[in-house]
Amino acid sequence: MDYQLIKTKRKTISLSVRDGKVIVRAPLRTARREADAFVKKHEDWIARQLEKDAARRRQVEAVPKLTRQEIDDLYARAREYLPDRVRRYADRLGVSYGRITIRCQRSRWGSCSAKRNLNFNCLLMLAPDEVIDAIVVHEVCHLKEMNHSERFYALVLSLYPDYHRWNRWLKDNGRMILDRAAAAE
Repeated sequence: MDYQLIKTKRKTISLSVRDGKVIVRAPLRTARREADAFVKKHEDWIARQLEKDAARRRQVEAVPKLTRQEIDDLYARAREYLPDRVRRYADRLGVSYGRITIRCQRSRWGSCSAKRNLNFNCLLMLAPDEVIDAIVVHEVCHLKEMNHSERFYALVLSLYPDYHRWNRWLKDNGRMILDRAAAAE
């Protein structure tokens, strides 16, 4: 089986499958025959992952892509809609924030910087309002707790009791939304 071997300063061997390719990451001193044996031992897992990867790539190709104009429209809607949502939850939590930035990103829905700036993905505008609120609450709560501790999630749930439900929706459906932006970049 063909694979790419990447040797790094690490202690263990790992496998990943991406874009139809098998990647083996291994410690610097790993011999090729050791990597070969590791791949052979995990052939069944690799075959399953390659099939999942192929199915996902077929799914991505089938998703209707957004035009540049549609993305620009999402930016405009997000710039109008998100600051009000942030203000609402920040006021309820009693926190202040810096700038709100809107981007079109491939993997993140939102983030909070150490400088208290909040960043959101314009593609959120393709999700239900409840999902948008879940992301806004998540980022606003980082203004008080810059981690993902139990205290952080208790804070999130105190502001938005349905958080887990809508976060699950995003985990289940979000990839399809992110894939829609691929053609317009």
